[in-house]
Amino acid sequence: MPLSPWNDDVRLANRKTPPMLRMLTAGESHGNALTAIVEGFPAGVTLDKAFIDRELERRQGGYGRGKRQKLETDRVFIDSGTFKGVSTGAPITLRLVNNDAKLERLQEPAAPRGGHVDLAGAISYQTGIRQVLERASARETAVRVAAGALARLVLREVGIHVFGYVAELGGVAAPPLSRDPAVRDASPVYTLNPEADAAIVAAVDAAREAGDTLGGIVETIVEGCPIGLGSHVQPDRRLDARLACAVMGIQAIKGVEIGLGFEAAHRPGSKVMDPVRYDPDHDADDRRFGFRRPSNNAGGIEGGTSNGEPIVVRAAKKPISTLAKRGPSINMATKQESPANYERSDVCAVPAASVIVENVVGFEIASALLERFDGSSLDSLKATMAAVHALNREKLASWADRP
Repeated sequence: MPLSPWNDDVRLANRKTPPMLRMLTAGESHGNALTAIVEGFPAGVTLDKAFIDRELERRQGGYGRGKRQKLETDRVFIDSGTFKGVSTGAPITLRLVNNDAKLERLQEPAAPRGGHVDLAGAISYQTGIRQVLERASARETAVRVAAGALARLVLREVGIHVFGYVAELGGVAAPPLSRDPAVRDASPVYTLNPEADAAIVAAVDAAREAGDTLGGIVETIVEGCPIGLGSHVQPDRRLDARLACAVMGIQAIKGVEIGLGFEAAHRPGSKVMDPVRYDPDHDADDRRFGFRRPSNNAGGIEGGTSNGEPIVVRAAKKPISTLAKRGPSINMATKQESPANYERSDVCAVPAASVIVENVVGFEIASALLERFDGSSLDSLKATMAAVHALNREKLASWADRP
């Protein structure tokens, strides 16, 4: 049976071993290590460890980070699924060693922190607060960044690029003035707007002085996606639903938007829908088959399916709930009012969040890509993408003959 979007459901149902990319993480904030097992990664991909380490280094940076980042030097160890630096198709184990490993020596907090899972988690699992907060800590995102960077090695092989940045921090908007990665990387807070950086840094300094914390908004753009990632036929296969779930799974993320997001609710339909155009001059070798949109309000996804336009994902990160000035709480032993426990923390981790969201989105896009096409190996992925593209072109050419 030919591989084609027209018989996508039959193809997926008949394929014996769908190469779904998935990941499990393990480890505690102050445990010995953080680990991720990535299954479904295609064979034949050169594992660029330097790229993964650069993403880990970016996650540790950004103005407003705390002392923990000076103690850790995150570098990935790839313990399985590789032979002579090339993936084999077997599960890949990623490991990050914690330099600040001291889990067994840490005391049980007397009072849970509001805004964290301390109280609800301890009651739910019938443990102490320490056992809960160590796993719930955003330190876990380091290994998710490693897994996302690993997945992006596949994406870059087929011309899909993922790029994230800070769009707002502490109430200071930083609309992008360019798409130059060098501008973002030179920014102390990972924006694309050097004119806004000084005001953001000042806001972080003011929050630190007040014993407070700041949140913000980050944005990730995916370019080069072919038409057809995701599907409209089931809710859990919709690409926007999958991306929203993945991003909301990041600690302290409280809102996710695709394209216009909430702004779409404020406009009439005529100002939201993206018109369809056709440009024959770009039809020959274009992944969009010459179809164009003068706007991208949908953020590259319509009906749960990528439409060839850039995919735009925006996430709102709340301020960190661990405050140096310690919010009010209850002593768990006496049930009397008490200041909340203070765990060493950041004033602002929004720049880090931009890196985390970027790589989590990259992982989910790679997963959707490998489900859509044959991802058992890099060569088969490229071949299947080319075959489906050719068949799509054939079907489009004979559109009038379709039943």
